[in-house]
Amino acid sequence: MTDTLAATGITRSFRGVKALSGVDLAVTRGAVLGLIGPNGAGKSTLVNIISGYDRPDTGTVTMDGTDVTRTDARTKARSGLARTFQHGHTYHGLSVRENIEVAALGTGRRRAEARRRAEELMERLGIADRANQMAATLPHGTERRLGVARALAVEPRYLLLDEPAAGLNEGEIGEFGEVVRSIAAAGTGVLLIDHNIRLIMAVCDLIHVVVQGKSFLEGTPAEVQGSEALAEAYLGRSGRVHDAA
Repeated sequence: MTDTLAATGITRSFRGVKALSGVDLAVTRGAVLGLIGPNGAGKSTLVNIISGYDRPDTGTVTMDGTDVTRTDARTKARSGLARTFQHGHTYHGLSVRENIEVAALGTGRRRAEARRRAEELMERLGIADRANQMAATLPHGTERRLGVARALAVEPRYLLLDEPAAGLNEGEIGEFGEVVRSIAAAGTGVLLIDHNIRLIMAVCDLIHVVVQGKSFLEGTPAEVQGSEALAEAYLGRSGRVHDAA
């Protein structure tokens, strides 16, 4: 299927323990798909498989109809798949601006073009005031936003955001949600993984829920929020999923 990043029938075990068991999801270009689930549900394992940092025991990953299941992370990145990480992945010995420029240069841009792209993304992510600050000295939330800027510097077709709102205050989370929507509006398919349920509900077109390594439910924010079965599985009690935020 074109314009879609799809994971189909994904299973993965570690030392005999199944982390994922037949997960199916699809990220469409121009839309935001949220991925939520309790701790240990298999979300990080799934993201690692989709992005090429791990391989499934069974199942396939396709990007715009091409099978990329066994393709490594670097090759997937060159093909238009970018991701952020829970723990930084920035160059601590470079400034904020230099970090973004390096990512942009990797796409074949000239240095002047990379500089312009860096300036644009720093403004967009609200980190322009830290342009010359070394990445090693950044607050945690700012480093997360730098990671997003680096990912966007390569102009990906698909973007996987792994816990991007961690360390942000409520005002910053609202601003970041607007950035995520603008990324999708520009035609990029976004997979958003975050524990901030309010952010997920506010920006996602669809939400995919993984429980105990299995696809449990997929629906609109309203459908997911109103699911009593999901609340029981997700929270261990009756109620609305929104209450978890």
